[in-house]
Amino acid sequence: MAYAIIVTGGKQYKVTEGDTIFVEKLNAAEGEKVTFDQVVLVDGKIGTPFVEGAKVEGTVEKQGKQKKVITFKYRPKKHSHTKQGHRQPYTRVKIDSIA
Repeated sequence: MAYAIIVTGGKQYKVTEGDTIFVEKLNAAEGEKVTFDQVVLVDGKIGTPFVEGAKVEGTVEKQGKQKKVITFKYRPKKHSHTKQGHRQPYTRVKIDSIA
């Protein structure tokens, strides 16, 4: 089965047709088509830095947020502590085609 390595959100993902991947948040509505044109590798062809003419198309399935991550800083004997929570947004994309 053919696979490709794409770059989005500063990260690289290995994808095949039919895969579902979680990527950094994209500005696209649910059900909208997205195209990844930064393809590093496809069918054994390695780009410098990207493969010319190669693209991967997908459909946005969901926009969401990951589970909350708590950061707690505590300074002993100083009566000082801070608590922060963070939920990273993500986009779930289903890969339709690799060209």
